[in-house]
Amino acid sequence: MLMEVIIDTALDSIKLLPFLYITYLLIELIEHKVGEAGRARIGAAKKSGPIWGALFGIIPQCGFSAAASSLYAGRIITIGTLMAVYLSTSDEMLPILISSSVGITRILHLLLVKAGIAMVSGIAIDLVIRDCRKTAEEKHHHHNHEGEQGCEERLALAALRHTMEVFIYIAGISFLLNLGIAAIGEATLAGFFISIPVLGEFLAALVGLIPNCASSVVITELYLSGVIGAGAMMSGLLVNAGVGILVLLRIDHDRKETAKIIAALYALGVFWGLVIHVLGVVF
Repeated sequence: MLMEVIIDTALDSIKLLPFLYITYLLIELIEHKVGEAGRARIGAAKKSGPIWGALFGIIPQCGFSAAASSLYAGRIITIGTLMAVYLSTSDEMLPILISSSVGITRILHLLLVKAGIAMVSGIAIDLVIRDCRKTAEEKHHHHNHEGEQGCEERLALAALRHTMEVFIYIAGISFLLNLGIAAIGEATLAGFFISIPVLGEFLAALVGLIPNCASSVVITELYLSGVIGAGAMMSGLLVNAGVGILVLLRIDHDRKETAKIIAALYALGVFWGLVIHVLGVVF
């Protein structure tokens, strides 16, 4: 059984390589052309901040969540805009869906729902909290430039580096998933998530909070394999803010505030996942 799992994992992972590379090459081109303009637009936005944050957050680049954390810590954007970026971001979801030959209609449906949830949540948060962190044009230079070194890399090499990093994650996680499913059985594993009401949404959201692209890989792969439903998948991917949370923990010295943001992110992910589950939404 072990040898079969190894062979199946290797073959499935190798098949993804060309698709992953093409996807990341396109992402690098988008990031190079509109990345800075996108980040500047988020910082310049006022009431429309959550809208722009949700739209630009869809692009699978951890730079947006990291930039949003820096802008928020610098009192440039509101907490609603920050949460919109976090909820819209989901690291490796899009490349994996594309490389797994998921239909474009399904992908667009998922992205639109995710962006819509991020917009609504961000706007609602700003309306309720009425955050005092207002936009200030003179503060734009407080923006964190750590991720800008990537612009100096050749796009093809940058895409190759991302491809190999994600390939290793996918191969390793796929092996563990395949081994676990083979040992436990798909029916038993799926039953674990759906036997107890709302358990899948809570567990997936906990996994999604892990600031590593592996978490989005796990959640997306579990959904594609039919182990978890759309509600649990959405719960996990909504809270999957990548390195944005790590950046916020490092540069925002108000630990209590940061803890509240993470707790609110988790609560929103679970809430919207349950809504999707109850409504029977599928992607």
